[in-house]
Amino acid sequence: MKRTAISISGLKQAARLLTRNRLLTARLLTGNRLLAALLLAVMCGMCMPLSAQNLFQRVENLLTNRYRKGGLDTAYVMRPQTKWTIRARVNVSGTDIETQGIDNGQHFKFVMEANRKTTLSLGVSYLGLSLSASLNPSKTAGKIPDYDLNLNCYGPRFGFDFIYQDAKNFTGHYEQDGMERIKLTDGMLQMQTLNLNAYYAFNHRRFSYPAAFSQSYIQRRSAGSFLLAASAMGQRATLNGEQQSKMEMTNIGIGAGYGYNFVPARGWLLHISALPTIILYSKASLSVDEESMSLSYHFPEYIFTGRWAAVYQWSNKFLGMSMVWNYTHIGDKNDYAVMNLKWLFRAFVGLRI
Repeated sequence: MKRTAISISGLKQAARLLTRNRLLTARLLTGNRLLAALLLAVMCGMCMPLSAQNLFQRVENLLTNRYRKGGLDTAYVMRPQTKWTIRARVNVSGTDIETQGIDNGQHFKFVMEANRKTTLSLGVSYLGLSLSASLNPSKTAGKIPDYDLNLNCYGPRFGFDFIYQDAKNFTGHYEQDGMERIKLTDGMLQMQTLNLNAYYAFNHRRFSYPAAFSQSYIQRRSAGSFLLAASAMGQRATLNGEQQSKMEMTNIGIGAGYGYNFVPARGWLLHISALPTIILYSKASLSVDEESMSLSYHFPEYIFTGRWAAVYQWSNKFLGMSMVWNYTHIGDKNDYAVMNLKWLFRAFVGLRI
């Protein structure tokens, strides 16, 4: 009887333990399911596309890190503390071409000047990324059919100017020994010109080209830098007179120069630089009616790029002016020489926010 009692009691205890184990097992299973569900949700969240807000935040962080990356001596050059820059510009450009030489023992001179072009532009920059739009009132009104394209990229180390012009509105004159000056009117000369010049600044940690020309940096103290330069120029011109004359040329040169940013007082920046390049490759030809001839190379032929700028800034505002000109000289005046001058003047005002 006692054994039976003990057995019954043991069975009751075993039943209680089994019940408890089942409850514990159920709880564990429930916990594992919750954990599995949580892990599944996290994995699905990782696979799902980011929200627009998170995506914008990541892009902004990437641009900010790129915008404020090191490599500069901040005692001389720094980035603006603001993210946005709004800038308005007035651009004025012009082109001059002059040809001199000897024809049948007589010296001649041919001078032409394109109509000056004025454009208005408005640009917006965000963390170094810029967008701008330009308007030429004269071209919009149909008064000037000429076309200009100016692409400028100024970085702390590398930079370039890309200038393309299709011009038809030239005026000028032709003179030759023993002859009266002949006036040349609009439409007689048509010319397409491509200018490209690039630089590399050795002292980019302390000297900033963009501080003077794009205002994406701030020059705090005076500094200069030696510059490595490369340039190219291509041109095609047609003169319609008593005889039709055509000229084509391609020139490529390399050289070196120097640039200096002068900070005379707080808020002021004065820039000047010179980049002469010697033409190492030159191909030029001239044709009159159906007769053509190649023009020989005369050392030194060169392309000269000059820049100057003046900028004043206070608080979060700035204003200033700048100028870039490209001068190309090929040939020999005692035989046949061509000189080209292309320039661009800008006045600007801006706001950083």
